[in-house]
Amino acid sequence: MDKSILITGCSSGLGYDAAHGLRKRGWRVFATCRNEVDCEKLRKEGLESFKLDYDDSDSIKLAVEYVVDNNNGVLGALFNNGAFACPGAVEDLPRDALRAIFETNFFGYHELTTEIIPLMRAQGYGRIINCSSVLGLVPLKWRGAYNATKFALEGLTQTLRLEMRGSPVEVILLNPGPVTSKIRENSIPHFEKWINWGNSVWADHYKATLIGSLRQKSTINKFELPASAVTEKLLLALESQKPAPSYYVTKPTYFMALMRRVLPTSWLEGLLATI
Repeated sequence: MDKSILITGCSSGLGYDAAHGLRKRGWRVFATCRNEVDCEKLRKEGLESFKLDYDDSDSIKLAVEYVVDNNNGVLGALFNNGAFACPGAVEDLPRDALRAIFETNFFGYHELTTEIIPLMRAQGYGRIINCSSVLGLVPLKWRGAYNATKFALEGLTQTLRLEMRGSPVEVILLNPGPVTSKIRENSIPHFEKWINWGNSVWADHYKATLIGSLRQKSTINKFELPASAVTEKLLLALESQKPAPSYYVTKPTYFMALMRRVLPTSWLEGLLATI
């Protein structure tokens, strides 16, 4: 197996740590970002970086062409990681907000994956790792748009696993929980663009709780792990002889996965309502 990997969403957080961590491990890393300014920063740090925007089909095709042309026509692995959140109550989410987040968090993953699969079939090996979330296992309030994309990603990825059985391509899920990243900070523009919170029945909640939490520079979460914890599980998915179907990261992810299995739905919802 060629130790090369295409990673999306490398400007910060999970993707940034994964790109540097895998490079140190001896992988050839194609570290992509949505914006050229972030790619330039990564190149100055010694990474091979270029643009890949999940919302742009031409960008996806050009990125795959670059890999094929510059890596002898092969690619060992793909890590679909880039994503964003749009906080807000479900009833306050306009249709276009859902359309926008699904373009990046779901449709983009799918299109890039379908561009890579023929390459991996032809070379006779490959691993596709999709970054889901604990919120792909259970939902939390005020995160409906993000929850929906991750629930959809779980279903699509698991279906792809079934269809790829017997092929040389392994399909794997990562399910991080609370991990240090900029996803909360990066969600502010989406919240401001799409949520008309001042006219919402939830206006008092937005004003008293949600808006303040989005703007906090840091939060105290005893369960939060650094992004390197995800990189460690990513390495297991990439380098294990027989990788697991999914890898959980953080104690809350393990706990919620267990609660989903053992609790009646009404009890689980009662638990989730308190968070």
